Amino acid sequence: MDAWITTLINLLALPQYSLVTVFVVSVISATLLPLGSEPVVLALVEINPAQFWPVVLVATVGNTLGGAIDWWLGFGASNVVQHYRPQSANARALVWLQKLGPKACLLAWLPIVGDPLCTLAGWLKLPFWPCVGYMLIGKFLRYVVMTTAFLGSYQALLGQ
Repeated sequence: MDAWITTLINLLALPQYSLVTVFVVSVISATLLPLGSEPVVLALVEINPAQFWPVVLVATVGNTLGGAIDWWLGFGASNVVQHYRPQSANARALVWLQKLGPKACLLAWLPIVGDPLCTLAGWLKLPFWPCVGYMLIGKFLRYVVMTTAFLGSYQALLGQ
């Protein structure tokens, strides 16, 4: 296991792979697949702190693209279900999401509920671009706060 982690860290350190790796992992982690982008983002920033902003921006764009994919999955699923069953169920969460509108996508960064939230936004056919804009803001703030906190904690542990 240690060899695998060492290999991964060495690959992340290579300039030609690092940002591509962050982008791909960020896209995949924002879909409904169970994967987190945080370890890759934090590892790369730890290896190369000068890459803080490029890593945060690439992770934000990748994660937002993954959220947009979730939105389209929800939109498509909604169309299929409405074709076969025109009446839709109005659960409390769906009613809440409709009331909040695209602003609910600010919470797309939340673990466990963030990705399904993007899918539900598509299901409810909330406007695509405002949803993506709010996803972008929420995910950007998450990466900035998370990475800054990690760097601060890491440097404090090292006594720097």
